[in-house]
Amino acid sequence: MALKKLVAGNWKMNGSHAALAELDAIAPAARANPAVEVAICPPYTLIAAAARRGDVAVGAQDCHAAPSGAHTGCISAPMLVDAGAALAIVGHSERRQDNHETDADVNAKARAAMAAGLTAIVCVGETEAQRDAGEAVAVVSAQLAGSVPGDASASALVVAYEPVWAIGTGRTPAVSDVAEMHAAIRGRLVALLGGEGAAVRILYGGSVKASNALELLSVADVDGALVGGASLKAADFVPIIEAAAQASA
Repeated sequence: MALKKLVAGNWKMNGSHAALAELDAIAPAARANPAVEVAICPPYTLIAAAARRGDVAVGAQDCHAAPSGAHTGCISAPMLVDAGAALAIVGHSERRQDNHETDADVNAKARAAMAAGLTAIVCVGETEAQRDAGEAVAVVSAQLAGSVPGDASASALVVAYEPVWAIGTGRTPAVSDVAEMHAAIRGRLVALLGGEGAAVRILYGGSVKASNALELLSVADVDGALVGGASLKAADFVPIIEAAAQASA
């Protein structure tokens, strides 16, 4: 089943209001390639301003599991919706590592995002040591089992596979390794969610750039990309959108 590709940019802790000029430069490519859904996940401080620009969907890089309460410095999913967000990344490896988030934490955040009407982008991925030990598929399968809510619908869930060792390093797995992992993720999603699992989009992330996007996006069960550094500049991000459109043709 061919799923509409999603190309989502994760700006991480980068960007001021001046950076929204890049969003304006990305918008024409989003309009010109309607077969591809385009999203940008900027810092919280830019969500409302980015959402007002239109054409490109806007997401957050995290959300709290509670809808409100005494959680100083945190942002809830309903607050993100109020600011204009349509998606939320949860469980990115940098949060799993830096903030010690567990699969249970990620599951709770995904539930909160979906309950508020956001699409949850649930991130999974193995470390280099785990891949070298032959544990990559087992590790990712366990993360999926713990992180994906069992009642999730395909319309509210996206899974992003990001090999931890490839994020921001310029390294990418072999295409055969990406194909193997995405097939394994698809099988695990079907086991977890039944028919809904067949319709969940699976993104590849980890040093996606213009030079490798078409090859990666042409792999079976690669339904888009979660892009880090290359999403910060329209000149780098637009070719990835165009590659997704070409892979969808």
